[in-house]
Amino acid sequence: MPPLIELSNVGKTFANGTHALTGMSLAIAEGEFVSLLGPSGCGKSTVLRMIAGLAAPSSGKILRPSATSGQGRGARDLGFVFQEPTLMPWATVFDNVLLPLKLQGHARAPARVGAEGARPLVEASKQARVEEALALVGLEKFARSYPRELSGGMKMRVSIARALITRPRLLLMDEPFAALDEMTRMRLNDDLLRLWRTHALTIVFVTHSVYESVYLSSRVVVMAARPGRVVADEPIAAAYPRDEEFRLSPDYAAACRRVSQALHGSAAEAAA
Repeated sequence: MPPLIELSNVGKTFANGTHALTGMSLAIAEGEFVSLLGPSGCGKSTVLRMIAGLAAPSSGKILRPSATSGQGRGARDLGFVFQEPTLMPWATVFDNVLLPLKLQGHARAPARVGAEGARPLVEASKQARVEEALALVGLEKFARSYPRELSGGMKMRVSIARALITRPRLLLMDEPFAALDEMTRMRLNDDLLRLWRTHALTIVFVTHSVYESVYLSSRVVVMAARPGRVVADEPIAAAYPRDEEFRLSPDYAAACRRVSQALHGSAAEAAA
């Protein structure tokens, strides 16, 4: 079976002359959880943006899910979660999660007149999709809340629900938990693994944390400092589900050491 995503000798040079990536080759199979780990500025986010079709490579080629699915779904095969939740502050949680469906052309149903006057309604099927996505992230009771009423962790859950509303095959996540406190981050790590396994997602996850990458991933891909490229591809053999017991295990500690050594090696190579 061909990989779901394949980067073949990809390079990226920006208009200002910055050489972000060179010879970046990476294949990701369907169902994998792959973390991209590397120093700041090594091109991790650029890789995600190119996979998503938000930027084009300067050289090499990228095979995306839409090219292999044969279903013509295009961008709906992809969900993207950014480092900041990027929610619309004037809209409710429900309407923030609904947005991708509206952008796909799923408009609200015609207005009806009731005791409160004319009020637009969401099609029942779309409403069910939003309610389902909110239930997946444990926010079904907050559909009518506004972002200002939510904690940082809850805002990120809304962002994840919004990314899942189109039922993508591939979820791209760019340091989504970096700004959160450690306890919230650990809870969301566990929730993310549950969603990944339950819904058979493929996830590409950018992080600066060795510990987070090892806990979450089936593979950790270590990138060199700019220009970015793969310098190590470390499989994490521990079985799922993973929990606090895994975090305290010798296997976890050993994997963290191995990935940390690869990361330090990439930094030393860049400094040489």
